[in-house]
Amino acid sequence: MTTFLDSSGHAGAGAEPVVDLLTSVLLGTDIRREHGFWRRLISTEPFRRPVRPAPGPTPDERLALAHARLRTLNGALDSAARPAADPRALAALHEWLAPVDPALATVAGIHYNLFLGSLLDHDADSPRDLSDFLDLRRIGTFLCTEVAHGNDAAAVETTATYDPARDGFVLHTPHPGAQKFMPNTSPAGGPKSGLVAARLLVDGTDQGVFLLLVPLTDASRALPGVRVRRLPARMGSPVDHCLTSFDQVFVARGALLGGVQGRVGDDGVFRSGTEGRRRRFLASIGRVTAGRICMSASAVGSARVTLAIAVRYGGHRLISGSHPGPRVPVIAHRSHHGPLAEAMATVFAMSLLHRHALARWEQAAAGPPQEREAAERLVDIAKGWITWQARSVIVECRERCGAQGLLENNGMTELVTGVEGAITAEGDNVAIHSRAAAGMLFDAEQDTGDEPPAGPLSGDLDDLRFLGRLLYKVERIWFARAAARLAAVPDDDPLTRWNAAAGAALRGVEAHAYRQAADAYGTALAELPAGEAHRTLGDLARLFALRWIARNSGDLLAAGHLTAGQADGLTDATEELIAAVSGRLPELADSFALPPELLADWPIAGARYTEAYDDPGASWHRDPARESAGDAR
Repeated sequence: MTTFLDSSGHAGAGAEPVVDLLTSVLLGTDIRREHGFWRRLISTEPFRRPVRPAPGPTPDERLALAHARLRTLNGALDSAARPAADPRALAALHEWLAPVDPALATVAGIHYNLFLGSLLDHDADSPRDLSDFLDLRRIGTFLCTEVAHGNDAAAVETTATYDPARDGFVLHTPHPGAQKFMPNTSPAGGPKSGLVAARLLVDGTDQGVFLLLVPLTDASRALPGVRVRRLPARMGSPVDHCLTSFDQVFVARGALLGGVQGRVGDDGVFRSGTEGRRRRFLASIGRVTAGRICMSASAVGSARVTLAIAVRYGGHRLISGSHPGPRVPVIAHRSHHGPLAEAMATVFAMSLLHRHALARWEQAAAGPPQEREAAERLVDIAKGWITWQARSVIVECRERCGAQGLLENNGMTELVTGVEGAITAEGDNVAIHSRAAAGMLFDAEQDTGDEPPAGPLSGDLDDLRFLGRLLYKVERIWFARAAARLAAVPDDDPLTRWNAAAGAALRGVEAHAYRQAADAYGTALAELPAGEAHRTLGDLARLFALRWIARNSGDLLAAGHLTAGQADGLTDATEELIAAVSGRLPELADSFALPPELLADWPIAGARYTEAYDDPGASWHRDPARESAGDAR
C-alpha cells in the first residue's frame, strides 16, 4: 500500500500506514488512476487562489475565471470525451473541483455530462462532428426545466414541430411559463450551443419530449430567434443562469437526438421502439442520473474540505480558560471536538455510500431493467441524503471556525452556498426521495423489499452486526407506519392517500439511506486488515450507527428491539466513541489526501494563519531604534 498525499501522486515520505489504509477506504484502491489527474490539476497555478484578505473578485470576474479554468482543464485532458464516457472520471471531476471552484464544477458538469454525454449516448450509428465542443470552440449547455415546469419536466411546453417542407423542426416558446429556466445560456465564456428539451410534434401528434441540438449564441449575443435574459443573482453562485426562449427557430432534422425512444426518418415519419411519452422522455434525459452521482461527489468533496479545515484550525487556534494556566487548542474541548468527531463519522459514511451507489449503477448498466431501476433508485436516495448531510457538516464546520469561517478567503462560504445548489440540481431532493418512497412503499406492500440483514436479534451496543439489525428495524417501522396510513384512506383519492403516507414513507427512505451507508461501512471493514486502521474505521462506523439509533431509540424501545438498559446506555457508548475518534481527527483529516497546495490557499488551514492578515505598514514592523535615530537627526 502506498501513501497518496503529495501533489505529484507519489508516495509521501513518512506517512503512517493507518492514513494510507483509510485513504483507500475513502477513494478506492485504484487511487492513482481514478483521482491522480484531478489532484494534480487542482495543485497547479491556474487553480490556486490568493491568500491575502483583499477584496474578492466580482461575480463576473469569478465566472470568467471559471471559464478560463474550464479551458485549462479541457487542454489537460488526453481526450475531452473521457469525462463524458467514464462515470468514475466524471464523479472524480466533481469530487475535486467543487471544493476549489463550485462555478467551475457547475459549468464543467453541464458541458461534459449533460451536453457531451447526451450527444455521445444518442445516435451512435450516425456520429456527429463534435470537434467544436471537444475543443471548446463552443461550450455546451442543457435546457430542460422551464419557469412553470421543474420536477415535472416531462410536461415542458416548448415545442419542436416537424416541418416536412424544410425537413427540420421549428422550436417555439408559446408563453412565459415555457421559457427555459436556469440554464447557463449567455455568451459569457464564449459561443454556446444547447440541448433543448422540447415537445416533439409530428403530423399534429405529440410524440413526447426529446432533445434537440440548437446553436444559442455567438461570442457576444444570442442568435436570431433566440432570446436570452440573465436571471437575478443566485445565492453564492456567479454562473450565468438565464431565461431562454425561442421564436420560430428552425433546426435541421439531424438536430434531433434520436435513439430507441424514436426518430424521424428520411421519409418524414416518426418511429419509436419505446411505448409511452414518459418513457421516451426518461430515455432522452438519461444523463440526469449521472448528474445526480456528480452532485453527490461534489457534496462529498466539499464536506471533506470544510471538515479538514475545521480540524486543522481547531488544532492551532489557542484559547484561554476561565482559570489561570496555559492556553489550549480549542479542539481540546468536548464542545468543539464532539461535533467534529460526529461529522467525521458522517463524512466517511457519505463517501462510502457515494462509492457504493456509483459502483452499483455501473454494474447495473448492462443488466436487466429491474436491476437498473434499483440502482437508479439507490443513486436518487444517495444524492438526496449525501447532499443534505453535506449541508449539515459544512454548516457545523463553518460554525466551529467562528468569524474566520465567514470570510471568503478561508474557503467555506462558497461551499455553504454551493451545496444548496446540489440539493436542488438534477432533481430536488424531496421530489426524488418522494419517488423513491412511493416505490419502496409499493415493494413493502408486495413483500418484495430487502431481506433483513444477517446478525443477532439481540446484542451489545458495540456489536456492529446488532446495530445493523437495529437500523433495518427503524426502516421497517417507518414503512409499516406509511403502509398503515395508506390503507386507511379510500383508493379513489390518490392524492389524499399519498399525503397520508408521505411523511412516514420519507422517514423510511431516510432510514434506508442510513442503513445503506452503515452497510457500506461494514463492507469496507471486511476488506481492511486487522490493526489500527480497522479499529479506527470500526469506531467511526459504530459512532455513525449509534447516533441514528439514538434518534430512533423510543421507537426501537417500544417495539422491543432495544432494552431499557441499552437505551439508557446509548449516551455513554456514544461519548466513549467520540473520545476515541476525536484523538484521531488529524490523521483522519489527512486520510482525505487533500493536496498541500490546496490547503495552503486557505489561511486558517495553516498554523501561521495570522500572517495572512499582516499589515506591512503597521507599527509592529517599525524599528524603534531606527526611528529614534531619525528623530535625533
